Amino acid sequence: MGEAEATSPSGFDLTPPSAAERETLEAGLTREETNVLLHHGTEAPFCGVLLENKHAGAYCCRLCGLPLFSSGEKFESGTGWPSFTNPYDQKHLKFVQDRNYGMVRTEIRCVRCDSHQGHVFDDGPPPSGLRFCINSVSLTFVKEGGPYPDPLHRGEADIEAATGN
Repeated sequence: MGEAEATSPSGFDLTPPSAAERETLEAGLTREETNVLLHHGTEAPFCGVLLENKHAGAYCCRLCGLPLFSSGEKFESGTGWPSFTNPYDQKHLKFVQDRNYGMVRTEIRCVRCDSHQGHVFDDGPPPSGLRFCINSVSLTFVKEGGPYPDPLHRGEADIEAATGN
């Protein structure tokens, strides 16, 4: 990653974790989190802890803490998973073609740690028309004004969570 790409437009360090940092991050995951984040699994619909969350704040990567979605972009899709119309910062997501299960979909991964988040579909509401369908277990929620998670000790805990871009 070039020097200009190491920091996102919203000011977050996008440098991937070192092997030692990654090992520490992965050691703190539950079995379900490991299955979804590291092995591209999917949690069961309608049971994720963040599905009904209505608080203002930011949804961050469970593994590395990078903010991925803001509460202002969350909407009720009826699909059983938290859904968003736009990312917190476009540079925080990685888009990968997924051809599993006889379908062609676009997988969403955290750009910093490459963890699986969910998929994006083109059946969302205006104005984006997108539905980022994300596993609750892939996310950590931070209330507006609270500190961002900073498991990589990059000073991100000093930044207060905001609800929008």
